[in-house]
Amino acid sequence: MAFDLTQATVAAIAARIQARELSAAEAAQHFLARIEQHRGLNAFVATDAEATLAQARAADAAIAAGNAGPLAGVPIAHKDIFVTRDFPTTAGSKMLEGYRSPFDATTVARLAAAGAVTLGKLNCDEFAMGSSNENSAYGVVQNPWDASRIPGGSSGGSAAAVAARLAPAVTGTDTGGSIRQPAAFCGVTGIKPTYGRASRYGMVAFASSLDQAGPMARSAEDCALLLSAICGPDLDRDSTSLDRPAEDFGRSLNDSLDGLRIGVPKEFFGDGLAADVRAALDAALKEYEKLGARLVEISLPRTELAIPVYYIIAPAEASSNLSRFDGVKFGHRAAQYGDLLDMYKKTRAEGFGDEVKRRIMVGTYVLSHGYYDAYYLKAQQIRRMIADDFQQAFKTCDVIAGPVAPTVAWKLGDKSDDPVANYLADIYTLPGSLAGLPGMSLPAGFGEGGMPVGLQLLGNYFGEAKLLNAAHRFQQATDFHLRQPEGF
Repeated sequence: MAFDLTQATVAAIAARIQARELSAAEAAQHFLARIEQHRGLNAFVATDAEATLAQARAADAAIAAGNAGPLAGVPIAHKDIFVTRDFPTTAGSKMLEGYRSPFDATTVARLAAAGAVTLGKLNCDEFAMGSSNENSAYGVVQNPWDASRIPGGSSGGSAAAVAARLAPAVTGTDTGGSIRQPAAFCGVTGIKPTYGRASRYGMVAFASSLDQAGPMARSAEDCALLLSAICGPDLDRDSTSLDRPAEDFGRSLNDSLDGLRIGVPKEFFGDGLAADVRAALDAALKEYEKLGARLVEISLPRTELAIPVYYIIAPAEASSNLSRFDGVKFGHRAAQYGDLLDMYKKTRAEGFGDEVKRRIMVGTYVLSHGYYDAYYLKAQQIRRMIADDFQQAFKTCDVIAGPVAPTVAWKLGDKSDDPVANYLADIYTLPGSLAGLPGMSLPAGFGEGGMPVGLQLLGNYFGEAKLLNAAHRFQQATDFHLRQPEGF
């Protein structure tokens, strides 16, 4: 049977290129052509065929010289939150329109060192703030399964690109669920590692105590390959990086699930969960029981508090991080202004979108004198209690399973006028983010309108290999991750 490059996994493409049955340049050209063919999705905000093919030729030369990395020649794309030398970085904002970084983010550099070839930069919510990809200054991304629906956010372009087979794998970032939720809405696999596992150096900062890089691909096996390249200490350049060596996350993919205790939080399966999503998840959990796992009811009693806690802590950190965008050193600057203060005001008013302004104002408010103790400090205390709830739960289970979002992807514009409705949709992803736990989403069925449903798996700290093993065994027994939207 002929090799189908469009449908090929990262592992299969890498093997073909290493065996010199396919060149990195051919693989790159194939996916660049698909990107052009499907520009209407608006998944990519920047491509440069010349830069991509130069990287591909370098990968082919490394293979010929016998010193190629494990991902040599594999075409990937990066969320536009990671700075890159060869492509502009905008973070989905007018504030950084046309910005070129003098260096690569650590995640980008590590994947390049493993031999991966960059196809371009992917659309995202402005400064990664959003759950729908409707906040990008460069327009909304369409969900490949239904162009009238959101792809999820903030890594919407990343998830849509994988679902539409415009790239075999991509990078994303997850602050409060921004890898897991778009992966669920677009029917792909995505994983956020333990906080601190992947370097934040060169990621445009949103909320520094929450932001984490991770891969998205069609399968758990492919995610394991990318995650193994991304993770590892970066102590000289990232103060939040953990001093924990890189590891092979695919080492236990095929281990048996016999005796695996899967915790099912009662708070995740309450009234707010749509019936179609619940039905898909119930079927997925039954499949796990067939594979030898055991379901254990657990409680995460502070689940509801995750939303107010997150929407105090994240905007507070955002207001601090985004203060650097003032029109002085880089980024957008207002064309006309009176004095320095007027320049600051006009630059930030013109450069930032509504959602970013909203979060900056909320963050500035909760950090202001007289409100810090009442809001920010209290939120940090409850954050610790949420993390303690997880540690209590992990005494009786090995991994935790539940929904990624209460519904399937909603229609474009449905929640645009109600920011709080958007925030409430993050209820199942926020607790794991606040605790800094590894979490992933894998395709687990279909719901209303034939839209994908994602199953969320959460592990204890440094439990990525266990999560990937549980996901891989499920994907060996089901075909949800192989299905693709019509027309792609």
